[in-house]
Amino acid sequence: MNVSGFIARLVALTRKETRQMLRDRSNLVVGLLLPVVLILLFGYGLSFDVKDARLTVVLEDGSPSARDAVAGLRGSPYFAAVWGRTMDEAIRLMQEDKTDAILYVPGDFSRQQAAGNGRVQLLLNGVDSTTASTIEGYVSGALSRQGAQNGDRMGNKSAGVASVVIAQRTWFNEPGESTWFFVPGLIVLVMTLIGAFLTSLLIAREWERGTLESLFVTPVRSLELVLAKLAPYILVGAIDLAMCLLSAKYLFRVPMLGSLWVIVLSSMLYLLVSLALGLFISGATKNQFAASQMALLASFMPAMMLSGFIFDLRNVPVVIQGVSYLLPATHFMSLIKTLFMAGDIWPDILRSCAVLSLYAVALIAATCGTLRKTLDKTT
Repeated sequence: MNVSGFIARLVALTRKETRQMLRDRSNLVVGLLLPVVLILLFGYGLSFDVKDARLTVVLEDGSPSARDAVAGLRGSPYFAAVWGRTMDEAIRLMQEDKTDAILYVPGDFSRQQAAGNGRVQLLLNGVDSTTASTIEGYVSGALSRQGAQNGDRMGNKSAGVASVVIAQRTWFNEPGESTWFFVPGLIVLVMTLIGAFLTSLLIAREWERGTLESLFVTPVRSLELVLAKLAPYILVGAIDLAMCLLSAKYLFRVPMLGSLWVIVLSSMLYLLVSLALGLFISGATKNQFAASQMALLASFMPAMMLSGFIFDLRNVPVVIQGVSYLLPATHFMSLIKTLFMAGDIWPDILRSCAVLSLYAVALIAATCGTLRKTLDKTT
């Protein structure tokens, strides 16, 4: 074997591959940018801690002993505790997803505590079972520490610790099944991946094959072209949605408290947003490889990491929160979980559907704009 010849060929091939890699800027950007995004996301953006949890305290017993029992909740970085006047008001806040937990201190708490059996009730919003269990631990810890401090102050530590008993109950996900939490979120991921990834190749493929120019000489308009490309994939997405819903209902036994037609219509609206996003990327890049990579980066990964699928968005930095609320997946994630486990809460439904409708119109208009601009160049 001629070693010098081997080295010369190896160097030449390496130089050729390096130049080819530098010419393919989209691939280079993905290779360099993706690790940076992952490092920043996992290092600074993701957190399973719960901070500023919305806790509503209903204190029917105004005695000093009752106030001392819940004093540990004040000033804690884990709670944003507010005082509720009545249980009816607190329950309404829970149903409207304006509070994560309710701590109810009954009117006879001080008498029960004097008898060594002071009981409070903790109601948890189980739509996010992970956050609910974390809040339960925080509340138990805060009440126990406060009880110990009160016991030390009174010279009776053991009595202080044992004087408060928490009767815990979880709403919307009483068994605390993580499957009930994840399966509705998987519908979002499936709709995102199927929608954006499939349509991201459509216009780019026609550009590469040169078949799109032939359409420009026909009377077809850009909006007609966009809608015609979306239509078949809406059918494919509808079949995927049906499979997801049947699996959730009969395979994973996830409760479906909201109306089926609301779930279907809102899901189809989000599917339209995903399809339009993929089509816009396809029209903007005009390259199948770049379009598929861009679709993956712009749709699936943000939907998985920044939509609330894995962790509560309120626990991440404000900048990450701002980015996440710009994503249509974030709004649909909140909506579909609410529909599955809490039912038809119309303020949330109308707000989320309005946001998704704006995204759909904007993306379709943007896609038409890319085609119209190209058409102008050819004429």
